Formats: sequence, C-alpha cells, structure tokens
Amino acid sequence: MRAAAEWDAADVETALAHHPRIGERAAGDSTEARLSRTEQPTAAEATAARIAEGNAAYEARFGRIFLVRAAGRTAEDILANLTERLTNDPAVEALVTAEQLRQIALLRLETLVEEPAPDAETAPDAVEVAQ
Repeated sequence: MRAAAEWDAADVETALAHHPRIGERAAGDSTEARLSRTEQPTAAEATAARIAEGNAAYEARFGRIFLVRAAGRTAEDILANLTERLTNDPAVEALVTAEQLRQIALLRLETLVEEPAPDAETAPDAVEVAQ
C-alpha cells in the first residue's frame, strides 16, 4: 500500500470512477464488480433512502461519489460514516477518501490472493510448465 500513499487528486478521481455509489450494486462481470457486490451490506428501506439522500448531499458538497470501505460494516455504520464525513472540509475529505480507497484496494488484493486458483486442467488458457 506504499504505492497508494503517493496518490494525488487525479489518481483518486480515476479510482473513484470504478466504484458504484454506496447502496448501488456494481454491474458487470469484472472481478472489480464482483468484489464490490460482495462488500456492500443490504440496507433496510429507510436506511437505504437516507444513504441515497446522503450520497446526493455528499456529491453536491464534494463533487464526487462518497466512498467507504463497506466490507465488515453495517448499513447503519455506513450511514453514520457518511453523515460524519459530510462535516469535513474538502482537504480533509480528500485525505479520508484516499485512505478508504487504499483500504478497499488492500482488501480486494487480499481476497484475490486467498481465492483458490483455477484447476490447471480445466482452465482454458492453462499452459503446462516443464520442470
């Protein structure tokens, strides 16, 4: 994660382009979309509505989507985090967002490393390596 410590505002904006809004499910079959769908908790209707309202307020205030490491958090935890972060000034919030991106990247890397490798005999692009 040392590499991510040097991210500037443009790097953060590029990374945010690959994330759905909190409360929305990522579309598609990419690894990134699949991981995103497993990270966000399901929210009760009232909580989901409050998160959607908070998303709109956040986007109006900061000009980008609200991002938080959702894995391991309840929808209520996420709503509380969103509400709290709406009080940040833009410079502080930029730092918080970059840290959340680092946490998500690390979590996803750990998840991918822990996934079992496809069976070499059934993988379509498997190449036998001579020893």
